[in-house]
Amino acid sequence: MRAATRRVRIDGPAGGIEAAIDLPEGTVRGVALVAHPHPQYGGTLDNKVVQTLARVFAALGYAAVRPNFRGVGASEGRYDEGRGEVEDLRAAWAFARRTYGAAPPVLAGFSFGAVMQARLAAQVVPERMVLVGVAVNHFEAPPVPADTLLIHGERDETVPLAAVLDWVRSFDLPVIVVPGADHFFHGRLPLLRGLVQNNWR
Repeated sequence: MRAATRRVRIDGPAGGIEAAIDLPEGTVRGVALVAHPHPQYGGTLDNKVVQTLARVFAALGYAAVRPNFRGVGASEGRYDEGRGEVEDLRAAWAFARRTYGAAPPVLAGFSFGAVMQARLAAQVVPERMVLVGVAVNHFEAPPVPADTLLIHGERDETVPLAAVLDWVRSFDLPVIVVPGADHFFHGRLPLLRGLVQNNWR
């Protein structure tokens, strides 16, 4: 854990939620809420894609909040098949706004976490969204805002690119495809970081 990262406990609907917060060096311009992949397949707030997203947002001036979903790490409760996990994110959203200002947070997520963020965005109005490897072949995801930054690996073996293209076709959202990248962006994390930085306003 870096010196600029701290751990906190957030009150959630199923008990305490463990979260890591990556802080920028200067003034906090906003909050980025970052969601991790599937809890039952090793997904945690320490996932490398999730850490990459959090650190790029910290570099952009955001306080990046990475909660562990219920039943993961020190978070209380148990896996709820994508229902309670959205409520966990909503609790983290409320915490972030109380702690770092009332402006709507950026929502970012990877795989299962990206679907949970899409579901949360159907209930709230985020500043913007960054979704990576959205697991639309495993979980139903609603349409997302037109300014969402959607990134996917060309050789994703867990979520085929074709499934994501089928999802976005009805609402015409472009997809940034990373050539040769697998689901976890092995060897491509610096490129992922650069894509977020270069496409941010």
